[in-house]
Amino acid sequence: MRSTTLCFPIDGSPIQRILLGMKKTGFGCGKYNGFGGKIEDDETAIQAAIRELKEECGIEALAEELELVGLLDFIFPASPELDHDVYIYLVKSWKGQSYETNEMRPQWFQPHDIPYEQMWSDDIYWLPKVLAGDKIKGKVIFTDDNEGVQEVEIHSDFEVI
Repeated sequence: MRSTTLCFPIDGSPIQRILLGMKKTGFGCGKYNGFGGKIEDDETAIQAAIRELKEECGIEALAEELELVGLLDFIFPASPELDHDVYIYLVKSWKGQSYETNEMRPQWFQPHDIPYEQMWSDDIYWLPKVLAGDKIKGKVIFTDDNEGVQEVEIHSDFEVI
């Protein structure tokens, strides 16, 4: 199973805004998501999260500014080559302004306006928990169309790693 990252820039305490990106190409095209991707062989998860954040929306964060808030396994029974685990980070401080890239179009949302209907179908099960301050670990099994959720197992409020 390949390892990946997702990073969600957030603004305010309590959270006033979250930055999501509309995926323009490839896996997840047409969906809003956090910023992230594959962890390269010579990278740690946090290094990959920082790199992907810069590549996908132009903002720069330091390792100490990222908070690991989750670890999920995504299982695609109909397409096992899509299986991956994901390290989920929140980032509250960074340099620069976000901008559109070839891969993503960033947009700020208030928590009550998060467009879950335009996101991966599993996000509604775990993103609200993360935004509420929970640390999560679990797995998501997708349906045979690789879109719907067949099974979700999320555990909250414990040490992620």
